[in-house]
Amino acid sequence: MVHRMHEAEGCLSEVWYSTCDRYRYGLSRVWDRTAPRMLFVMLNPSTADEHRNDPTVARCETRARRMGFGAVMVANIFAFRATFPDDLKRAKAPIGKLNDSVLEHWSGLAEMTIAAWGVHGSHRSRAQSVARGFTGKLHHLGLTKDGHPRHPLYVSFDTAPKAWPLSERYPQGQT
Repeated sequence: MVHRMHEAEGCLSEVWYSTCDRYRYGLSRVWDRTAPRMLFVMLNPSTADEHRNDPTVARCETRARRMGFGAVMVANIFAFRATFPDDLKRAKAPIGKLNDSVLEHWSGLAEMTIAAWGVHGSHRSRAQSVARGFTGKLHHLGLTKDGHPRHPLYVSFDTAPKAWPLSERYPQGQT
């Protein structure tokens, strides 16, 4: 795994990539090392890197800051880097070899974990597998009509995270 970092304006930005750079396993922004961390688990990485945010990471960081967290961590159910869901769906190995271990490790570091992968998480039944695999506390910012956790880019800052108990995550027959 390749680790890159950049520090500017009191914020340490770190990113973990595959050696081929086609997968981003995690991204973090830390502005207060003494405060708790918020983890967002989304669909797949887009263009954010150690130097700049994309609109989604910017929104996640703003939400974490407003809620009093000292860091935002971003991981994904698929580590393959793609801007469009169709590109992700065409990828032969979209999950990434190290992705599950990063998800497991980072969920243990976060004070709050928010599921936020949206409707495309059903690809390869990945959302169901990941959601049921989280044994700790998991939250969401609302669910779609099909029961998928909403993507943070399209949710008002006035929406508070809601607990998502294991028993309510993708009941049998729901995809």
